[in-house]
Amino acid sequence: MNVSKVMISKEEIELKVKEIASKIEKDYEGQELFVIGVLKGACVFVSDLIREINLPVTLDFMAVSSYGMSTESSGIVRIIKDLDMDITGMNVLIVEDIIDTGLTLNYLREYLAARHVKSLKICTLLDKPQRRKCDVLADYVGFSIEDKFIVGYGIDCKEQYRNLPYIAAVED
Repeated sequence: MNVSKVMISKEEIELKVKEIASKIEKDYEGQELFVIGVLKGACVFVSDLIREINLPVTLDFMAVSSYGMSTESSGIVRIIKDLDMDITGMNVLIVEDIIDTGLTLNYLREYLAARHVKSLKICTLLDKPQRRKCDVLADYVGFSIEDKFIVGYGIDCKEQYRNLPYIAAVED
């Protein structure tokens, strides 16, 4: 496996994170925000994002899986780690690294909405709309990307490459 080409630079990511944070601040002005980072891929993005949001922010994480032994989604979603806090009546923002098929996020959206939240929005750094298998649209999107296998900025391949400060394509 080779990291072949930088698709989105560290500098481009930094600017986009600030831009998204600014939009979130405007949308939630004067309100509290409960941010849910989806592990493990979104850990870097959510960490950078919340530092740019000048609002009262509560942070928790969920770990979900829809992948079996391959890199293709199985479509069966498992909650590996649920929230530690009650989100009833909260403004909730789900932060994802990438929306691919949308199956996991669709499940997660329904699962969290059933907890009687005040509002529920989705933020993703990367979007691959051409891979979508269900109707999931993010409220905040960093970059729409072509259908390539990517790594970096928290996104892995077999638990490697998460520490790259940029997004890169991978080739076999």
